[in-house]
Order: sequence, then structure tokens, then C-alpha cells
Amino acid sequence: MTFDEYRKHDALGLAALVQQGDTTPEALVDIAICRIEELNPSLNAVIHTMYDEARASAKQVDRKAPFAGVPFLLKDLGMEVKGAPMRSGCRGYNNFVSEQDSFAVQKMRAAGLIFLGKTNTPEFGLTPFTEPLLFGPTHNPWNKAYTTAGSSGGSAAAVASGMVPMATANDGGGSIRMPASCCGLFGLKPSRGRVSWGRMFGDMWNGAAVEGCVSRSVRDSAAYLDAIMGPGPGDPYTIERPQRPYLEEVATAPGKLRIAFTTAHTLGHEVDPACLAAVARTVEILRSEGHQVEEVALPYHKEELTRSFLTIVAGEVAAELRVLGDYLGRPVRTSDVEPNTYALHLLGKSYTASDYAYAKHKWNELCRRIAGFHGTYDLLLTPTLAQRPFRTGALQNTPAEKRLVAFVNTLGIAAAVRSQVDPLAEKIYDWMPWTGFANMTGQPSMSVPLYWTEEENLPVGVMFTGRFGEEDLMFRLAGQLEKAAPWWDRVPG
Repeated sequence: MTFDEYRKHDALGLAALVQQGDTTPEALVDIAICRIEELNPSLNAVIHTMYDEARASAKQVDRKAPFAGVPFLLKDLGMEVKGAPMRSGCRGYNNFVSEQDSFAVQKMRAAGLIFLGKTNTPEFGLTPFTEPLLFGPTHNPWNKAYTTAGSSGGSAAAVASGMVPMATANDGGGSIRMPASCCGLFGLKPSRGRVSWGRMFGDMWNGAAVEGCVSRSVRDSAAYLDAIMGPGPGDPYTIERPQRPYLEEVATAPGKLRIAFTTAHTLGHEVDPACLAAVARTVEILRSEGHQVEEVALPYHKEELTRSFLTIVAGEVAAELRVLGDYLGRPVRTSDVEPNTYALHLLGKSYTASDYAYAKHKWNELCRRIAGFHGTYDLLLTPTLAQRPFRTGALQNTPAEKRLVAFVNTLGIAAAVRSQVDPLAEKIYDWMPWTGFANMTGQPSMSVPLYWTEEENLPVGVMFTGRFGEEDLMFRLAGQLEKAAPWWDRVPG
């Protein structure tokens, strides 16, 4: 098999070739390794390789498994692989090696996936771009000067460039959907509790973060979720299982849906014309497929994003650095983490328990309000992001911001961080004004690649968010959109 033949197939297609005896897992692994070695020096998507383990696994894989022999990469955050490092983009964890597989990773192995390595991620998944100081930036295969977004940017670059057909991703504020949007992929954030975080974690970010994947085809994401979903012992959340496999939903007509859409920016800022055009095109497609589509007012409030969401995230980062301190056997130093991470942990420490609990109350209020909204509408359509992919480094600290952060961290003055929360939050949330709400509410949300810019030929995704637990409906609609406006043949040059 040549790379061109390999690239013609999604993950299920490659598995079918193995199952039929038309190729071997060993051949697929060799092609994937060659592709990684060819492209990774320029893309920096893969930060740890497992080639020997992959070749050994390829000889033993169950050829009746749904993803038999399919080359696969795992994001270096959240999911543990026994014997492999998990550094989470952080210097402090540079020597950490996992002693066991996560529950979901055990299911990935059972599904026949072959692990070739781990992908780049920002420190603790905190930024909407993948530019960790530990490993350096990941570059977008569509144009290497531009961002992959984050925090699953390494996985998205690997899939978009054809290293592997599918890779893990997780999403605490948009980290599946944003890279999917910037790299021309399909990415669905499942409902809270759909996939276990065990063994290492009970939940992540107070239930905001969920495990999933990025893929080129809808059916790969559906079959992957079929394979890895379900609780593990001791999980804090449980959710009703779907009535039938998600893979069956992809080819099922969704029926006539009532879909609300808005392009209003949560912070009141301007939205890139390319993102507006992406939604406009999607509305046309939806109406041509017989759906009822109505423009609505934005069902969110600015403060829910810049205050309630940020308070919880800052508190979780403060706790994460305490966990890091436990691992190191001493208090965390500024040299152990990136400057912004240390400043964010100071901010988290400055909040009181009542601040944290009050923010969680606001999350619950939002859940109730959005549940009412979905009593009328099946789905909400927005742009995935407010801007097309930006140039790498564009959201990094300015010189003035670097001086402020260094001053704050040196003296440990959390009050100085709090005084700058609003402008710093607006800088980030100008780019990602819609994704975080589904993390607060736990709803499923997906980015679908339906538009490319004329000027740079860069992907721009659109986002659908649905009722809690209704991934089945979302896979039906995604399958319909994939058929109505195919994106499979659009690949980076």
C-alpha cells in the first residue's frame, strides 16, 4: 500500500482492508510512521513516539476488532498509556511516566487501535492555541504560519496532514471543536459523563472537560465513541446509554429539525466575515434539507463566560498546581510551569470557597435556562470561532503583559491578576466566544467543516450544540451534512 492509497480511507475503511485480508496492520503502521517522520519536523504535532510498541501491537491485534490495525495517536493530556510519559505540556511533569492505562485507553486497545505516539498540547490544555514552551508550537498543515488552535492542536494537525486517520482529543472549553475548525476536521464533544476519565481522574475542570477525538469522517467519530464510551468504577457521573450504536445513526435521516442560529458575539465584538459566511452557507444547506432554521438572540450572557467559567478554571488550575506539588514533593516554583499558568493559579488561590461555589451556582442556572431553550429548538448553530485561524503567536503575551505577569509571579500578588482579569479574558474570549458554554452545561457540541476562506484556503468550522445526551441526533445531522456538502476530498496540499 502507498500513502496515496492509505489516505483514501478513513479509520473504518483501513480496518475493513485489514479484516478482509487486503492489507496488514504492520503495513499500515509502517506507512503512518513514514508519514510522521516526513512531516513532523515541520508540523511538530507528535512529541513522543512509540514505534517499537506499535509494531509489536500490530502483530497481535484482533483482526475482527472495529478498528483492527488502525494507526492512532493520543493527546498528551488526560489519557494515560502504561509505560508512556504524560507531561501535559508542563516542565514539572517532564519525568512522569504512566503506570497504567486509563479505562478509555483499555477500550481503545480492545477496539484494535495501534498507538504510535502522543501529540502536542498547551500546558494543562489551558490555551486555545498549541504553543507550549516545553515542546514549541504545532503548525497548521493548511498553512504552517497559522494556528491549529488548541488544546488538541497536535492531534488535529496529525489527522489533517494524514499521519493517522483519527486521534484522541479532549475538550474543557472548546479543545476538540476549535482545532477541528482550524484544521478542516469533524470534532464532537460528547455529553458530560459519556466517557470515563478514570483511573487517574474522577472528572476534569468540575465536569467541564470531556474526552473524544478528531477525525476526517463522521462515521469514524461515531464508531470511536461507541468503542470508548461508558463509566468506569468510581466515576462521579453516569449517563444513559444510547438506544443503539452511534455508527448506525450516521446513515439515519434526522427528520425535520428546528434549528436556531445566531452569529452574535458573546462579548459584543465583531465577527470575522468568513465565520459569518460559514454560518450563512450552513443555513442554506439546512433549509435545502428541509429543516426549519430561525435566527435567535444569543441565549448566553457575557459574565457567564468571563466570570463564572473563568473562576472555576482558575480554581482548578490552583488545585492542579497543588497536585503537581504533591508529585514533586515540594511547592511548585515559577520554573516548573509557564508564567501564565502560575499567574492563573495565583488568581485561583485568590478566590474564596464561596466565589467558587457561587460560580458553580451560575453554571447550574445556565443549565436550566439552556434546557428551556432546547424545549423549543433541537439545536443551536453558531460559528465555532469568531475569527479564521490566526498566525502562530498572535495571542501570546505582549511585552507589557509579559512584564505584568513576571511582576505578579515574582511577588505573588494575586490582586494584580484580578485587576487585569477582564482585559485578559476578553483577549482570549474574543476568539472563542461560544465554545465554553457547552462545557458548563455538559451538552454535546460539534464542529463541522463546511467552509474554507477564499484568501488563504483556511478551514472555518460551524458549531452545533444539542440537548444533553443527544449525540445520536447530532450524528444523524452530521451524516446528512457530510453527504450534502462533502469535505473528504479537501486536504492540505
